[in-house]
Amino acid sequence: MWRQFLLYFRTHSYRADNSQEKDTLQSENEEDIKTVQQLFKPMGSERMEMRKRQMSTTQETPGAAQAQHSTGNRGSNACCFCWCCCCSCSCLTVRNQEEDRTRRTSHELQAEGIPNCEESPAPTLEEVNAWAQSFDKLMFTPAGRNAFREFLRTEFSEENMLFWMACEELKQESNKSVIEEKARLIYEDYISILSPKEVSLDSRVREVINRNMLEPSQHTFDDAQLQIYTLMHRDSYPRFMNSAIYKDLLRSLSEKSIEA
Repeated sequence: MWRQFLLYFRTHSYRADNSQEKDTLQSENEEDIKTVQQLFKPMGSERMEMRKRQMSTTQETPGAAQAQHSTGNRGSNACCFCWCCCCSCSCLTVRNQEEDRTRRTSHELQAEGIPNCEESPAPTLEEVNAWAQSFDKLMFTPAGRNAFREFLRTEFSEENMLFWMACEELKQESNKSVIEEKARLIYEDYISILSPKEVSLDSRVREVINRNMLEPSQHTFDDAQLQIYTLMHRDSYPRFMNSAIYKDLLRSLSEKSIEA
């Protein structure tokens, strides 16, 4: 009898303890759920605000949409640190300035174009035939220099002729200040390694030019001029005589002389 009573008491006490633990766990779970809801409630409100902003953005006027599109284009060039893509970003300002400078430089180069050729009357058949006799006769007449210069332009070596002609002009100057200015321009345009029109000269001639530039004169570039003249004579002149430019000119003059 006593044993049955103890067994009954333990069973009921165990059930009571389990029910209390269940009630405690349930109350803790409810509190956790409330806490999580409170934590995520601001995120939900922020999402709602973001959605409202997106809706208002899509309802903008076409002008505002175009402005936003142009701003997006500027932002595509932004660096990784400028995530906001604002127009006041320093990196965008520098890049836009570089692009404007590049466009301006290319436009100026196109405006300059190819330097004008020398004014000369149309060559005669005798003159064109004489060009084939020697390089000196070709370079002696303005018409011959113009035809040869046109050929050099096709070979991207026109700077050789331009340099030779600049040296010839320098030899005709007598004013000291003009000589110094022209010598400086010739050096910057055709001797400097930074120039896109740099002519091909050996180290010995360059050393001579550097010494002569301390006191420029009409003969500062004589050695360089002779070297470029020899280069054109040996390298470009034979190809010019076999070029279509020379043959077409010779054929057209021959046909005109026959018709006359």
